Amino acid sequence: MTQRLENKVAIITGASRGVGAENAKLLAKHGAKVILTDISDEAQKVADEINHKYGQETALFIKQDVSCEQSWTDLIAHTKAQFGRLDILVNNAAILHHASITEEDFAGWQRIMKINADSVFLGTHAALPLIEASGGGSIINMSSTSAIMGMPHFVAYGASKAAVRGLTQSVAVYCAQKGNKVRCNTIHPDGIATPMAMEVGMDLARKGKVVADRERSMTYICAPQAIANTVLFLASDESSHVNGAAITVDNGATIAPPYLPNPTSAQ
Repeated sequence: MTQRLENKVAIITGASRGVGAENAKLLAKHGAKVILTDISDEAQKVADEINHKYGQETALFIKQDVSCEQSWTDLIAHTKAQFGRLDILVNNAAILHHASITEEDFAGWQRIMKINADSVFLGTHAALPLIEASGGGSIINMSSTSAIMGMPHFVAYGASKAAVRGLTQSVAVYCAQKGNKVRCNTIHPDGIATPMAMEVGMDLARKGKVVADRERSMTYICAPQAIANTVLFLASDESSHVNGAAITVDNGATIAPPYLPNPTSAQ
C-alpha cells in the first residue's frame, strides 16, 4: 500500500474517540507518526491499538487541555524534541451543547467558545512556526455545517464553528502571502455517527425536544471514517493546492431545500 504520509508527523486533538480516533488510525495507516491529545486518558487505548498494529513508535498519547495556552506550548516543544518536525495539525477537539439564544447562558457560551474556538487559535498559533520550519504542511480545522447555516438549537456551537471558519480563512491567506507552504482548511460535516452526537441526541429525547425531521436528518449523517478520509486527503501532498477551502461532508445538507422529500423515501 502506498504510504501517503510517510515521514510526516501529525497532531490530532480530541483523539480518544469518534472522529479524532478515526483520524489517528487512518493517518498512522498511511505512514504518519501520530500524536494523540485529549483530556481523557481513553486516548491511550487508541494509541496502544495503533502501536500494536503499525509499530511501537507510531503513536504517542499526550494528555492535554486544548483550551490552555501552556499546554500547547508544552505540546509543540515535546513534538519538536521527540520528532524534530511537525507536518500536520488536526484541530478536532470540540464539545456539543444544545441551547437556543434564549436558553443559553453566558457561562455555557464561554465554555463552548473556549473549547471549540479558542483552542483552534491556540493550536494554530503554537504549531504554525514548527510546521513552517519543517518545510510546510497542513492545518486541518474541524468546523461544521452549523457555521454556514442557521441551527437555532445549537446557537453557541454554531457560532464557535463559524469562528473556526473565519480564523481558517485568515490563516490560509496569511500563509499564501508568506509563501511558507502551509495550507489551512476547514471540514464541515453535518451529522456524524459519534458518541458525542448520540449523547446529545439522547439528552434531547429525555427532554422531549424535537429539533429536526429525524427521517430527513438521517440522510445527511455520515460515519467517522468519511471525515477521516477527507482529513487524509488534506493532510497529504495530493491537496497541495487546496488552501482556505471549506469542504462540506454532508451529502448535500447545506444545499438541499427543506421542501424536497427525503431522498430515501422518494425512491
